Amino acid sequence: MSNLYIVATPIGNLEDITFRAIETLKSADIILCEDTRVTKKLLDRYSIVKPTISYHSQSKLKKIDEIIELLREGKNLALVSDAGTPAISDPGSFLVSRVRRELFDSVRIIPIPGPSAVVSALSASGFPASDFLFLGFLPHKKGRQALFEEIKNSKRTVVFYESPHRFLKSLESLGSVLESKRLIAIGRELTKIYEETRVGTTEELLSFYSSNPDKVRGEFVVIVRAL
Repeated sequence: MSNLYIVATPIGNLEDITFRAIETLKSADIILCEDTRVTKKLLDRYSIVKPTISYHSQSKLKKIDEIIELLREGKNLALVSDAGTPAISDPGSFLVSRVRRELFDSVRIIPIPGPSAVVSALSASGFPASDFLFLGFLPHKKGRQALFEEIKNSKRTVVFYESPHRFLKSLESLGSVLESKRLIAIGRELTKIYEETRVGTTEELLSFYSSNPDKVRGEFVVIVRAL
C-alpha cells in the first residue's frame, strides 16, 4: 500500500516546520510541489534531496492521471504547497478527492499537520475563534458583494485571504456594509521579517494603510469580529 502525505510547510519563517514533516519529506519517493522553485529553498535548508513534480491550480488532468499512476505503482508521495497546509484554499483538495475516488483503500492519505495562516492570524487577533467562518480568497467579481453582505450579518468571526492589489478595495467594501464600531484584524506577512497584526475599525485601518502604502505589500489575512 502506498502513501500520500499532505505535508504542511512554513508560511514564511523556514524554521516553522515540524520534525515529522522533515522526516516525511526525507522518506517520500517524490514530492509534489505547487512551485518546485519555492519548495527547493525549503528542501535545501534541510538538506533534503528528492525528485519533485509540479502540481498546481493550472495542472491539466493528465498530470493528475500521472500522479495516480505513481501511487498505483506503490510510490510514496508527499504533497506540499508554497506555504501552509495543502488543500486549504488550494488545488490539493481536488487531487485528494480524485485519489480517494479512484484508489479507494489501496492508498493511505496521511495529514502531516503544521503551519496555517488562518490559525496563526486568529491566535493573534484576540477575537473569538471557537467558531469561525473561513472564506479563502474572495472571488474577484461575481458574488463578491454578496459575500460582504454575508460577512456583515455573520454571528461568527469571519476570515479571508486578500492580495495586496485588492486589499484596500476590500477594506472599502467592508466599510460600506459594517457598523462603524465593528472591529477587524489584519495579519500581514505572518512569520516573516515585516510581520504585523493590526486591529481597528475599517475607518481606522483604511486611514492607516492609505497613509502607509509601503505596508500594502505581501499577503493579508483579514478577520472580521463576530456580531
